[in-house]
Amino acid sequence: MERARRKPASSSVTVRYSYRLSSLVIAAVLVLSSCSREERLPNIVYILADDMGSGDLSFGDSDLAVQTPNMDRLVSQGMRFTDAHSPSAVCTPTRYGVLTGRYAWRSSLKSGVLGGVDSTLIEPDRQTVGSLLQQNGYHTAAVGKWHLGLNWAIKGDTTLQLDGNGWEGRSNIDYSRPVTRGAREAGFDYSWIIPSSLDIMPYYYLENNEVVDGREGYTEGKYQEEYGRGIFWRHGEMSPSFVHENVLDTFIDKATEYITSRSEVDQPFFLYVPLSAPHTPWLPTDSNVGSSNAGTYGDFVQQVDRGVGRITDTLSRLGLEENTLVIVTSDNGADWNENDKASFDHLANLDYKGRKADIWEAGHRVPFVVRWPGTVAAGSESDALISLTDLMATLANLVGADLGENAAEDSFDILPILKGSSAELQGRETIVHHSLRGMFAIRKGEWKLVLGRGSGGFTQPVRYRPQEGEPEGQLYNIATDPRETTNLYQERPEVVEELSELLDQYRNSGRSVR
Repeated sequence: MERARRKPASSSVTVRYSYRLSSLVIAAVLVLSSCSREERLPNIVYILADDMGSGDLSFGDSDLAVQTPNMDRLVSQGMRFTDAHSPSAVCTPTRYGVLTGRYAWRSSLKSGVLGGVDSTLIEPDRQTVGSLLQQNGYHTAAVGKWHLGLNWAIKGDTTLQLDGNGWEGRSNIDYSRPVTRGAREAGFDYSWIIPSSLDIMPYYYLENNEVVDGREGYTEGKYQEEYGRGIFWRHGEMSPSFVHENVLDTFIDKATEYITSRSEVDQPFFLYVPLSAPHTPWLPTDSNVGSSNAGTYGDFVQQVDRGVGRITDTLSRLGLEENTLVIVTSDNGADWNENDKASFDHLANLDYKGRKADIWEAGHRVPFVVRWPGTVAAGSESDALISLTDLMATLANLVGADLGENAAEDSFDILPILKGSSAELQGRETIVHHSLRGMFAIRKGEWKLVLGRGSGGFTQPVRYRPQEGEPEGQLYNIATDPRETTNLYQERPEVVEELSELLDQYRNSGRSVR
């Protein structure tokens, strides 16, 4: 398969040729040029919002507290998936799953997320979406929140030292030197990133593994007790020129600059944009403050929407829209708790149970929108069960690449769904869910089995020890009870047994998709 558009054949014709021959040559050139345009692989822009819930998109309903016209436009122009899930209910493991097509609990990270000074999580020999596309003719870029670990340079020693707990404080990192393993080693030709979440130190930008303005500075942080709900970042090391409030817009600037820089290059590109928002700290810029009816969080979601609009408008302005596959989704559900629901008429996670970090649906059910003009039907909808780990197998099919036995072990190819009738094509049959605290769940068809009691995340109780006679786990029929209100664990022991055995098989075999 052709990996990039061929240069059109010369249209010059020697004067001694007859008019008829010249016309034939020109016609052939036009046909070849047309074919090469049609065969060129699409550009790919993958926008991963941070903590944006499946109820944060307004879908054209002007009565909702949060309005997202730019993402709504993508919905009208492409396909919306209604049963899409992140592989984890928190940041780091989902990012690992997106880029490797593998559940993060198979890696060294069994629960929780990485801190900003932790070493890289992606194994040195592991194929990623970035390296897959590099090998198949793409130029690749990552712009945004990395949160997959970096191998920092250390001052005068090979051991990282901290005066805090790895999430705040001071370290012996040498910010004047590049990291030795970062986005470049994960398959990205260009990168502009921050190490982790915007509330976790260190607060520095890195461009192509080089620290931007590596002078040593420090922030005392901001805390909700003083500044209010959602205004929070930990104290720690920070570049003197780093401004938290500017980070989201800076990412959008860099993303649009990258698109512009590639617009005249005869090579398809893959742009991965893992945003830092609307994760805490909720920091809408002045022009966005008060723009929603859902407080600071709603304002921040609307700023994310405007950023998505800037990216898609850039594609349109440069004539790239027709040959660019755009995906917009989120790394997990929104951190929208019961007090937030009581304060604002907004259901960031619709009416699903729980919140970010939880094993329940609100923790991992996410928005997922795909626009690909001429390939994905405009205004279409799919209820196929999909996971964010499915990107790698899908793109492998797109470029005609074979995945090895030790790659994309949990990735399912959804390209046929994108290209065909969503009413006739199905997604994966099963999916494994994972919470902040390492609680497992498995979904097969209409059934969802949770191994344990409690949320496994932020919602109390996190872990519940059942009393004598009570069910040891949770079983829900998602088709008839999507809010997970009725635990059928004891009523349907045969389903519990089947799903338990299947989960054990997936955990022990090293893969869940063949």
